[in-house]
Order: sequence, then C-alpha cells, then structure tokens
Amino acid sequence: MIGQLVRNWKWVGVRGALGILFGTLTLIYPAATLVAFVAMFGAYAIVDGLLLFMSAIANRRTRKRWRLLLTGGLLGIATGVLTFAWPAITALALLAIIEAWAILMGVIEITSAIRLRRDITGEWAMVLSGLLAIALGVMLAINPGVGALAVVVWIGAYAVVSGALLVALAFRLRHWGRAHGLLAAA
Repeated sequence: MIGQLVRNWKWVGVRGALGILFGTLTLIYPAATLVAFVAMFGAYAIVDGLLLFMSAIANRRTRKRWRLLLTGGLLGIATGVLTFAWPAITALALLAIIEAWAILMGVIEITSAIRLRRDITGEWAMVLSGLLAIALGVMLAINPGVGALAVVVWIGAYAVVSGALLVALAFRLRHWGRAHGLLAAA
C-alpha cells in the first residue's frame, strides 16, 4: 500500500489543495445561498471522488487494497451526484448527506492510516484528517437545527484543516519515496 500512495503522492496533494480551496471559499463567503453551497459541495465531492477513483484504477493491478480507494471514490462521486440530483434539498437532508459522507470518509482514512503505520511515519496526519471528518459528521448529526451559515463555517474549517493535512502527507510521501528509491529525486 505504501508504494501505491508514494506513486500517487501528487493526487494526495491535489486532493488537499482542493480541500483548502473549497474550505477557504466557504469561509470567505459564508453568506452565500444554500443553493450555491450545495453546488460547491457537490462539485467538491465529485472531483474528490474522481481523484480517488482514478488513483484506485491506476493501481488496481499492483495492489490488493485498491478497492478501499475505489470505495472512497465511488462514495464521493455518489454523494456529489445525489447533491446535484436534489437541488431544492432541504437543509436537514443536505446535512444528512454531508454527515454520512464525512463519517464514512473518516473511517476510510483512518483504516488506510492503520494499514500504513508499519510502512511510514507521519500517518498521524491521515488519522487526524479521518478523526476530523468523523467529528464533523457527528457534530452535524448532534446539531441538525443549526443555521446554514454555521454549517458552512464548520465544513469550511474542516476542509481547510483536512486539506492542509493531506498536503503535508503528500510531501511526506514524496520524501519517503525518494529516500527509499521509489521516486526519482528532482
């Protein structure tokens, strides 16, 4: 699994950069309408899912654990498609979709990190990102009646922190890959 992640360190970094961009935009424009937020979230979930899906497909012949990436990718794509399929969705239904997505993605990230712990140091970033996703999902489940602005801020903050952790992990993977001869030094 470590070789797969090292070879795809750039995709991990792109996922992180997109998370930072998405989170920053939601924090800068918290008063955006719920419809605009739905579109932004749907696009983010689809792009994130497509990146995971492409990573899984690219590595399906080299590793047995590519199915976890595939599952995460399909989950992200499905979440985004459902978000666009119901444009007039109520705030509570949107929260249910987002909380389920956050919790499931958190579990997938933690599971991946546990598998990596024997191969690489710094997997804590992936565990922390997974824990943040789960915490976001739980907070949304506990407080479904919170205002849309508060939800935008929570999700934006999560996306920025999670994205930063993924970017840090990407650079750590690149460093590890170069140190172990899996990547050519630039």
